[in-house]
Amino acid sequence: MVSTWDENLFYWINSGWSNVFFDFLMPVLRNKYTWIPLYTFLMAFFLFNFGKKGYYYILLTILTVACSDMVSNHGFKKNFKRLRPCNTELSVPIVERIPCGSGYSFTSNHAANHFALATFFSMVFGWKNRKIRYAFMAWATMIALAQVYVGLHYPFDVIGGALLGSFIGFIIAKTGERWIGYDTEHPDTV
Repeated sequence: MVSTWDENLFYWINSGWSNVFFDFLMPVLRNKYTWIPLYTFLMAFFLFNFGKKGYYYILLTILTVACSDMVSNHGFKKNFKRLRPCNTELSVPIVERIPCGSGYSFTSNHAANHFALATFFSMVFGWKNRKIRYAFMAWATMIALAQVYVGLHYPFDVIGGALLGSFIGFIIAKTGERWIGYDTEHPDTV
């Protein structure tokens, strides 16, 4: 069931923000292939800068995405079975900017996965520099907003995904702290 505020906020983002620049940018931001160069760079960064620990960082990164994706999809989507806005009849008009797809909507896997990564990277690598933390969170936020803008998710879907992903990223970062030996509280030990 969609609340009035969720539907109205969806309409505001999906239709109210409409402009040529966002029509180009938002589909690109939410496209998984857009971020392959970033992921490749991060994997190389881990290996070249952290030696053996770099392999653990890569493993934890993969674990972070796998956990957030599985929990979002199997734990939430398949139980809540909330239809995507582009697959429902809304009281507000919808602008579909990409093909709708047939999957369920709550929670957004894009939001869950990217907030899980942003939280994990922020805790592991962003403790020295607030700008790095803000950059990771802004990156995840833009990808989540893009999901609403293109018409695939309601705002509550991406908020739920962001909270879920942040929680999973936090848990894996804390688990990695014990397993690998980096210290998210005291950055001198990395």
